[in-house]
Amino acid sequence: MEFMEHGMCKDEDREKMNIYANIHSLNIHDVRTETENTRKHQTPQHTGTDCVKIRRYRAAVVCLVLLCVLPLTAVIVLCVHIHTNNTHYAEESGGLLINITKLAEEKDQLLTRNTELTEKTDQLLTKIANLTEARDQLVNKSMQLTKERDGLLSSNRDLIKQRDQLHQEKNELLKGVWIYYQSHLYFVSSEKMSWNESRRYCTERGADLIIINNREEQDFVKKISANANVWIGLTDIDVEGSWKWVDGSALTSGFWDPREPNGHRGENCALTYSPGWADYPCSNLFLWICEKSILK
Repeated sequence: MEFMEHGMCKDEDREKMNIYANIHSLNIHDVRTETENTRKHQTPQHTGTDCVKIRRYRAAVVCLVLLCVLPLTAVIVLCVHIHTNNTHYAEESGGLLINITKLAEEKDQLLTRNTELTEKTDQLLTKIANLTEARDQLVNKSMQLTKERDGLLSSNRDLIKQRDQLHQEKNELLKGVWIYYQSHLYFVSSEKMSWNESRRYCTERGADLIIINNREEQDFVKKISANANVWIGLTDIDVEGSWKWVDGSALTSGFWDPREPNGHRGENCALTYSPGWADYPCSNLFLWICEKSILK
């Protein structure tokens, strides 16, 4: 509003000045002298009014200039401020973009590192699984080897026992007491005893009265006994006529004398002699043959 008022004052002053100039130009030729005189008399009054107008005009111009300069200055200051802020913001934005770029690169590096660590972890897990499987296989193998070792130790103990037994039997053979034949040892007595006493003598030495299984063994017995009457491990003392060997097995076939067994109730023990087998009373005294296997 103030700017509009100053503009209106400025227009009025211009109008007045134009009117005054026109009047003055009309009268200047006719009344030059009069005018000069009149100017002499009127100069102080006319000069004061013009000065006031000029001062007003100048003030208006100054105000107008100020009104133009101040907003322009404000605009310039504002532009400078905005430019400065924009520059500052641009710098900050550039710095932020650089930081964002760095952070993005670091993120990518971290993702790559994480991927590598994940792959390594998977590889380690696979390796652990393989090692665990190999360990389990080794444990199973160790258990199998332990069982085999225990079996070998047991077999070794058995072999040592058999070795010691063989040494003992060898010593007896060296003394001429036992005779070896087809993995068996045979002892032929040099004195006579009853069937029960003869058997007890054999069992006390880890043997028993001889069991004749086949013709070859029957011939062997005849040979080592020189066809003498010797007790064998055959009896029907439990059931008359039901002959059994000392190991409890039933007699299936034998080498009886054609006249034997003659069926006498008191003859429940068998012996062998030149014609074959015969049943005799168990209390009779005869030689005997002990038998034992070297594999037991």
